[in-house]
Amino acid sequence: MSGFGKVKERRLAFQRVRKSALHCCVPLCTNSSRYNREISFHSFPIEAEVKAQWLIKVRRDNFSPTKNTRVCSRHFRLGDLLVTAGGLNRVQKGATPVLFAWNNYELPTPRRNVWEGRPRAESPTPDLTAEYEVETVAPSDHNYSLNPATAVMADENEALKMQIRERQLQLEVLQLRSRFGIQRLAGSDEDIRFYTRFATYKHFLAFWKLVEPAANTKMVRITNAYSASSWDSSQPTTTTLPPIDELLLFLMHLSVGLHLRDLAERFGIHRTTVSRIISTWTHFLYQLLGSKRLWIPREVVRAHLPPEFSAFPDTQVVLDCTEVFCQTPSSLLVQSEVFSTYKSHATFKAMIGMAPHGAITFVSGLYAGSMSDREIFKLSGIVSLLTPDMAIMVDKGFLVENLVQCKVYRPAFLSKNPQMSGEDVGQTQSIARLRVHVERCIRRVKENKLFDKAIPLSVCGSIEELFNVACFLVNYQNGPLVKAWASPGNSD
Repeated sequence: MSGFGKVKERRLAFQRVRKSALHCCVPLCTNSSRYNREISFHSFPIEAEVKAQWLIKVRRDNFSPTKNTRVCSRHFRLGDLLVTAGGLNRVQKGATPVLFAWNNYELPTPRRNVWEGRPRAESPTPDLTAEYEVETVAPSDHNYSLNPATAVMADENEALKMQIRERQLQLEVLQLRSRFGIQRLAGSDEDIRFYTRFATYKHFLAFWKLVEPAANTKMVRITNAYSASSWDSSQPTTTTLPPIDELLLFLMHLSVGLHLRDLAERFGIHRTTVSRIISTWTHFLYQLLGSKRLWIPREVVRAHLPPEFSAFPDTQVVLDCTEVFCQTPSSLLVQSEVFSTYKSHATFKAMIGMAPHGAITFVSGLYAGSMSDREIFKLSGIVSLLTPDMAIMVDKGFLVENLVQCKVYRPAFLSKNPQMSGEDVGQTQSIARLRVHVERCIRRVKENKLFDKAIPLSVCGSIEELFNVACFLVNYQNGPLVKAWASPGNSD
C-alpha cells in the first residue's frame, strides 16, 4: 500500500473512532464532544508516575482509566496545550490537569517564601567621576533582618499553614466522596442502571440535556410538603442540591423505592427537602413529558412496523391493563371499589398502549381495581384517537368491538363448538406471541421498586402522576424490546 493510501486509511479510522461521543471523567464536569466541539479530550498518559498524578489531580484515586477515558481541555492551563500542524490539541509531556470546579477553575496565588527577602530600594548610582575604592562584599546566605526567634516562628507558621491547606484538601476530597451525587455514579453504567434504570451514563446525560432548559426556567417548586412542626434540628445539612442531583434523587425514589429518611441521609439534606424535591420533580416531569405527543400518527407506525407484525399490518397499538397495590381503606364502601378479584387485594388499575415497534404511546389514568378492562377502555379517552383504517390488539377481556370503528385483534373465545377451528387457533397463537411484547413493556414500568409495595393512601393524590412519569420514562431509559428491531444507527 502506498504512503498516501496508509495516511488516508488512518484518517478514515480516526473519523470512525470520533463518531462516538467523548465524555470528561472529572467529577462535576459534564463536558461532552457531542455538545461542545470547541473542547478537546485527552487520554491518560502511559507513564505510570504521570498517570498517578493525573488521578490525584482529578480526585479519582480508586479509579482505573481505560483507553476510552478522557479529560477535557478545560482542566489544563493554556500553556500546557500545543496545537499540532494538523490542528489537533496535544498535552505537553509531564503536564497535569489543574483547573477544576472545586477551585473555580483558577490557579492558587503562589505564596512568598518566609526566607525570601523583600525587594529593597535601589541604591543611588555612584558618580563614576569620583575617585574611590569599591570594596567587594561577599554575598550572604542568611537574612539578618530577622532575629532567630522571629525566624523560627515564621517557619513554624508557614509549616502550620501548609498542614491546614493539606487538611482542607483532604476534607474536600472526603466531602466529595461522602456526598451522594451523580459524580459518584459517573464511572459505572451498572450503578446508573441500578439507581436510575437508564441503560448507561450516556443515556442519563442525554435525558438531562433534554430537561435541563425547562428545569431552569419552567419548574415550579413545591413548598410545605411537610408541616414545620416535623423539623428535627438534629438533622444537619444543606437545603439545596444541584438540579441534576435532584433528578437523581427522584429517580432513586422511583426506581429503587428508597424511603425519605434513607435519601435524606445519602444526600445530606432534611427529609422535608427530600419530600419537596420528589413532589416538585413528579409534577414537573408529568407536565413536561406528558406535553410531548405520545400518540404516533398512523403513517409513522406503518413506517416502523417490525416484520413480526406483517400478518397484522394495520395494528396501531397493543393494549393491556396492569395493577399496582394500594393500602386497604378503612371504609367498607371504598374497599369494595378498589378490591381486585384478580389480585385479591386493593389495587389501582391503568391501561397502557404500546406501538408495534415497542414505544409506549398511550397511558390512561389510574382507576379503581374493581373496574373491568372494557370500562377502563371506555373512560380512558383512547376511543377518540382510533380511526376506521386502524386496528388494535387486545386481550380476551377487552370486549370493545361495539365501542370502536376500527378492527380489533383479540384471541378467539370457545363458541358452542368444543374445539376452535384451525384458523382461530393459528390467529390466537400469533396474537399471543405479539402481545408478549406489551407485557414486557409493562414489566419495565413495574420494575420500578416503588410499585413493589402497597402505595400508602396518604400519597394517593400524586400516585397517578408518579405512575404516568414511570411510563413516560420507559421511552427514554431503555433500548428496544427486541434487539433485532434496533437499527444499526440507533445502537447507542
